Amino acid sequence: MSLLSPSPAHTVGAAASTLPPRAGVGLKPEHFQEILATRPDIGFFEVHAENYLVPGGPFHHYLGLIRQRYPLSIHGVGLSIGADAPLDLQHLNALQRLLDKYQPQSFSEHLAWSTHGPTFLNDLLPLPYNTASLQRVCDHIDQVQTHLQRRMLLENPASYVEFTASTWDEGAFISEVLRRTGCGLLLDVNNVFVSCVNHHRDAQASIRALPLHAVGEIHLAGFAEQLDANGDPLLIDSHGAPVAQAVWDLYAFTLALTGGQPTLLERDNDIPAWPVLLAEASLAERHLRALAAAQTLVRPRVSDAVAA
Repeated sequence: MSLLSPSPAHTVGAAASTLPPRAGVGLKPEHFQEILATRPDIGFFEVHAENYLVPGGPFHHYLGLIRQRYPLSIHGVGLSIGADAPLDLQHLNALQRLLDKYQPQSFSEHLAWSTHGPTFLNDLLPLPYNTASLQRVCDHIDQVQTHLQRRMLLENPASYVEFTASTWDEGAFISEVLRRTGCGLLLDVNNVFVSCVNHHRDAQASIRALPLHAVGEIHLAGFAEQLDANGDPLLIDSHGAPVAQAVWDLYAFTLALTGGQPTLLERDNDIPAWPVLLAEASLAERHLRALAAAQTLVRPRVSDAVAA
């Protein structure tokens, strides 16, 4: 792919996300039966693809039943799009079978790497923002979108270190990736907040620097707080706590710029009882309803427009 030419993936598939602009939650086995028994009023469910790459079993049984009633987002954590190595074709083929089976409204992956040679690292690791990384990430996204015949969303990372080799800032790097590949953006607001605290950056300015026109889904999550060697706060994207008030505030700021967006409440550790998780999702739903009401109030009535 030429660095100056638009990617052929611009023509692949439909929109990167057709989820409803409502709150959703991550689907966990602890909640399968309660969800089916109570049929909660929730916008969508999201699953990690790698938990469903086996051909059968109870996870598929319950996901099939829930998918009959709710929109679905499939979120990958293992493609290693930022790795300095070819993509794993077996993994990509397994993803294709999963997406063909469930036809989710959205598919997403991370701007990160997790493989080195034959070694898989159970983490989502950051990469330097430079020309070599840019070319590699774009080539990998082109391959994914062409192989899967659908546009994907790319999630901005949480980071704890920065690279002296970086020659782009994060917003410009992600914007260029999206421009060249035609993929969409999964905007993780918690990741922005975590990274900005860790690197002493302004979170609102970092949100504004991202390609907000391409947002197809938003993630919210909780973080853990530690201290670094200098005694400064170090935030960890733990997905093991309620969303912090500062992240809710940044979410409200983001919605004012993007409009209503499908919003996922992520909880992957210390998973609470279903009513607790549902109540937290209702907070995101409240933000979305408030935004919709405000937009309705400022929109001119048809009769006013005609009279004018």
